[in-house]
Amino acid sequence: MEQLLEYDHELFLYLNSLGNESWDFLWLIITNKLYAAPLYAFLIYLIYKNFGLKGTVISVLVVAAMITCTDQLANLFKHGFERPRPCKVELWKETMRFVAERCGRYGYFSAHAASTMAAAVFAGLALKSHYRYLIFILLFWSSLVGYSRIYLGVHYPGDVVTGWIIGGVLGWLFFKVFRYFLHKYTTSIYG
Repeated sequence: MEQLLEYDHELFLYLNSLGNESWDFLWLIITNKLYAAPLYAFLIYLIYKNFGLKGTVISVLVVAAMITCTDQLANLFKHGFERPRPCKVELWKETMRFVAERCGRYGYFSAHAASTMAAAVFAGLALKSHYRYLIFILLFWSSLVGYSRIYLGVHYPGDVVTGWIIGGVLGWLFFKVFRYFLHKYTTSIYG
């Protein structure tokens, strides 16, 4: 385990050092959840267009539960493992780039990576029969958000990868919940 953590630290320092001040503003935008609002609005529009009002309401409720679950699980892990974020490690203050506006105490695992992956998997699967390449665009978006956490100096690669895995599983599980309620309360393509 110690060797794995050492690799994680080394990979973090390498990826974080690839940053450049002229690109910092872009990664701050990518990591900011508010800037993703147009994407979320567009996905809700696509769900409304393909599943109607009932399907949209079901989807919004399921996604709200999914994001709550993802965030609470991340908090449980963070306070359970108490792994300091890279920006809290005094030893690295001289060698790493810290670009974020603030730095929380614990970082394992990344809630940003988990929630974007959960949203990507959920929306990609829900809309797959209508837009078969959408999932790949959403997975790419999730990967950018995950990398932004390393770039900004607030998460190790292991935090991000764990977030992606947990988010992917939760996205798939909540897609199944969505499909169940959609079938139960509407006439749907999943019937």
